[in-house]
Amino acid sequence: MTTNTELIVLHTTKFGENSLVVHTLSKEYGRRSFLVRGVGKKSMMTLFLPLNVLEADIVDTGRSSLYTARNITAKHPLLGVRNNIFKNSITMFMSEVLYRVVKEGTSEQGLFEWCEKDILLLDAISTDFSNFHIRFLLELTVTLGFSPEAKDLLPFVGDHYQIVEKFMTLSFAESMLIPLNGQVRNEIAEEILRYIEFHTESAVNVNSLRVLHELFA
Repeated sequence: MTTNTELIVLHTTKFGENSLVVHTLSKEYGRRSFLVRGVGKKSMMTLFLPLNVLEADIVDTGRSSLYTARNITAKHPLLGVRNNIFKNSITMFMSEVLYRVVKEGTSEQGLFEWCEKDILLLDAISTDFSNFHIRFLLELTVTLGFSPEAKDLLPFVGDHYQIVEKFMTLSFAESMLIPLNGQVRNEIAEEILRYIEFHTESAVNVNSLRVLHELFA
């Protein structure tokens, strides 16, 4: 059986000489991994950069729980992201958070649509996006069903409570203009991740946060 679907790339794992296991989000399959064969050329590897949105045919032969993805194409070029080292780093962070927080085999209603919207938003904006990953984390808590009010985050964000409250009450455009240095931005991101850890009852170790701290210092 073959199903055409759209996939958001979260992570890849090399499989043999010329194959990949691609860890993805989709509407039909939720958080699921697929085998992609014949990935030898560098030009093809660019298809699987973090948060690329792909169209693919998913093949279920009935012989394995690991389905195969074929006829893969990029749905969006994401030139605004790929030509910007800062945005690329943000997508690395976002994809790593999703990869570690959303467990294999789970399906969160509306998660794919929200992720695609956020990816296209990041691709489109040209300035004032240093706070994007903070807003992303807070919106993720809502999309995952935690739906916190600012006071629910108080035990985790402590001295940064007023800043976090602004993020939760201001419009997207206004929240991008909240003046923060790299250190404070990093601390707030770590605090929101601890809140997510508390609700998911699992450790979320996001290595790419250090890269963002250095770039947006």
